[in-house]
Amino acid sequence: MTAVVQPPWTPSDAVGAALHVLRMNGTFYCSSDLRAPFGLKLPRTPSCLWFHVVTSGTATIVVGDDEVTLAPSDVVLLPRGEGHELRSTDPPPHSPAPNVLTLPHTWYGDRYATITYGGDGAPTTMICGAVRLEHPMAERLVALMPDIVHVPVSPLTARLHDTLRLIALEVEETRPGGEAVITRLADVLVVQMLRAWLSHDPAARSGWLGALTDPDIGRALALVHADPAHDWTVAGLARELALSRSTFAARFTALVGEPVMAYVTRWRMLVAHDRLRAGDTTVASVAAAMGYRSEAAFSRAFRRVVGTPPGSVRARPAVDEELLLGA
Repeated sequence: MTAVVQPPWTPSDAVGAALHVLRMNGTFYCSSDLRAPFGLKLPRTPSCLWFHVVTSGTATIVVGDDEVTLAPSDVVLLPRGEGHELRSTDPPPHSPAPNVLTLPHTWYGDRYATITYGGDGAPTTMICGAVRLEHPMAERLVALMPDIVHVPVSPLTARLHDTLRLIALEVEETRPGGEAVITRLADVLVVQMLRAWLSHDPAARSGWLGALTDPDIGRALALVHADPAHDWTVAGLARELALSRSTFAARFTALVGEPVMAYVTRWRMLVAHDRLRAGDTTVASVAAAMGYRSEAAFSRAFRRVVGTPPGSVRARPAVDEELLLGA
């Protein structure tokens, strides 16, 4: 008899489920050895999450009119890939800040590099990178995050250094398969960063994110996320939670911000949009996978939620995702 492998989170841990299914495609990772004075411009990277971890020294990140000073073990995330600058903490006036892509890199494979840059002052070392998040859960999560997420040093961020040390060892040894190990470790690093932010920032415990942590509503969300094609009803979900239908419906709307079945439909269409955008399936097969017996009914629901027919998604991938995410 084949043993049933349980998922690595409890049924009530909707946050664990959310982090587990994040699908990341590493775009660029860089270990930076910098000396003051230094300044670097990092270009806007749409649909990517930028991250920076200071491993020693200090640095200042500038995003528009906002500045954040980072100390060792501090983490900063730019969820929407905004263009920004990294500078030494006390740069001279008008110090140059070249585009990081124009500077010499030492490459280890296609997606991991090291860079040495700056003057002859105090040293700063950092791990930086941009990753593309490719799961509907990630899109929903990113839509609710602030433009800059700064997580100061904490027990959770201190654990990042275990992962960083493993990355550093892979870079130093340059063994076969090193790039695959490095990129997967960097994906783990991003999940650790997101977990640290979820634990650190009070804003992450309100709205949809707060609902994920609620013992009852979080479990209902986890059930819907895990099986969007199921014939969910308000009464059926309430029974799963041992709550009355009216109590469950009122609590769900209060925490999530929309009624139960509106959320179920929106989530189905978000998953459907993701599958259609991948371009390797048909509208009919996606409709069936989302539990619709009729392609026409699915198409009507998709158009109502997304604002465009499902057949146009592959031809026009830049469809306004704010409609899906309820942003």
